Amino acid sequence: MDKATGNQKMEYRKLGNTGLEVSLLGFGTSPFGGAYGVFEQDESKRAVHLAIDEGINFFDSSPYYGTTVSERCLGFALEGKRHQVILATKCGRYGLNEFDFSAKRVFASVEESLGRLKTDYLDLFQVHDVEFGVLGQIVDETLPALRKIQEQGKVRFIGITGYPLEMMIKIAKLGPVDTILSYCHYNLMITEMDRVLTPFAIANGIGLINASALHMGVLTERGAPDWHPAPAAVREAAKRATEVCRRHNKDISRVAVRFCLDHPKVATTLVGMTTREEVKSNLQLMSVQSDPQLLQEIRDAIGSTFNLAWPSGKPENND
Repeated sequence: MDKATGNQKMEYRKLGNTGLEVSLLGFGTSPFGGAYGVFEQDESKRAVHLAIDEGINFFDSSPYYGTTVSERCLGFALEGKRHQVILATKCGRYGLNEFDFSAKRVFASVEESLGRLKTDYLDLFQVHDVEFGVLGQIVDETLPALRKIQEQGKVRFIGITGYPLEMMIKIAKLGPVDTILSYCHYNLMITEMDRVLTPFAIANGIGLINASALHMGVLTERGAPDWHPAPAAVREAAKRATEVCRRHNKDISRVAVRFCLDHPKVATTLVGMTTREEVKSNLQLMSVQSDPQLLQEIRDAIGSTFNLAWPSGKPENND
């Protein structure tokens, strides 16, 4: 199924075995929390409306983004349009160092998110950044709580998100999930997601969501934000890749997003957007083809830093 978007068409893919069909380009709302700078709420609402009009139907948020600001802004933007989108949010992470994966908190969290998002159900409810929790608790307490909420009709499907790939696979084997959201593991800087997670998700009918096409701001002209956890070598490699793109009169961010959209198995790639111009720019990429020669030059510039990850969460949860 395609929707015309000017000179390009939006592509839709099945989200695992959920039966949902999500837009290849998904709308990430972490920027609504101010993670990448100041944004204007009315303009973000107009950006959401334009995205919907042009065929983007998957929107992802979290109470962690801006400590609930992102969900509130998205709820404000979706008034009157909730029925046109597939809406996802998360639970478990509520601040930089604030985590609570208990069943009690999960039950409270879904009610809070429903209120902020101005809806009576979620299409997808995810455990956020599982590597900061204890595997046993997530499998034995957190996921069963999500399934109970699913039985109550408040959420349609459940999933997990995180950075370490192996831990997410362990969780999915022990406590079946409908989706897995992986971030910073498939983009111009790294393709480790395909080593184990992609084959596992496809083999088990799990919807695969890819986030951070820009490596959380590394693959941009302005470079990584101050809070970015990547080691200096990653930042320097990204600068070299950016310079390669400049020599070809290309924007590193556009090249990076298109690279992720090329993935044949990912259901949707989340890209953070706050303005109509950003929406238009990303939509234009639907009709652009990647340049294999440029991609090779970028890979050469990144060099030995390619596939370099960093620790996240509890030490025992890292790959």
